[in-house]
Amino acid sequence: MDHLVYATPDLKVGIETIEKLLGVRAALGGRHPGGGTRNSLVALGPASYLEIIGPDPEQPHPPAGRLFGIDGLRGPRLATWAATGQDLERLVADAGRNGVKLGPVGSGSRKRPDGVLLSWRLTSPAAVLGDGIVPFFIDWGRTLHPAQTAPAGATLVGLRAEHPDSHSVEEILRKLGLDLRVTGAPASALIATVDCPRGRVELR
Repeated sequence: MDHLVYATPDLKVGIETIEKLLGVRAALGGRHPGGGTRNSLVALGPASYLEIIGPDPEQPHPPAGRLFGIDGLRGPRLATWAATGQDLERLVADAGRNGVKLGPVGSGSRKRPDGVLLSWRLTSPAAVLGDGIVPFFIDWGRTLHPAQTAPAGATLVGLRAEHPDSHSVEEILRKLGLDLRVTGAPASALIATVDCPRGRVELR
């Protein structure tokens, strides 16, 4: 697990919600040029983090809409997650041969508030599988992993999911080489268990 995506209709609200839940204040990350979003981060370990992502009022609304269903949200929610990946083109091709259509490989970048440029490659998060329970993949290359500079104090201890068609979603995950428990439920949900200053907390 590289990072969890906590989508919110308002970044300030998302930051405050996470601070109340975890007892850790997220640090501003940066803007996603052209995506209409900006983020803040909390480390969940040495190589994993929680990304709080919401609209950037200083950017125009992107024609295709913002990722992670942000434009239709009424409140913050754990929308999806990113898995660590390498040789992403090969990963996408192998997945396709197994009947799993990941998004095309692209690149992204953002500047931290201190001016440091972060860059990465990823499979497009716009290709949503299993209502976000199936992750997209990201490769940071030579960029320092964001977890190294994000505020510490929280640790991810578990990740699970619920879905009306749990068997099909688990099968997709299995084909991608991912071990994530998915149980049947009327609605889909991604549930992270986090140890933090508030104790052991579940994020949905």
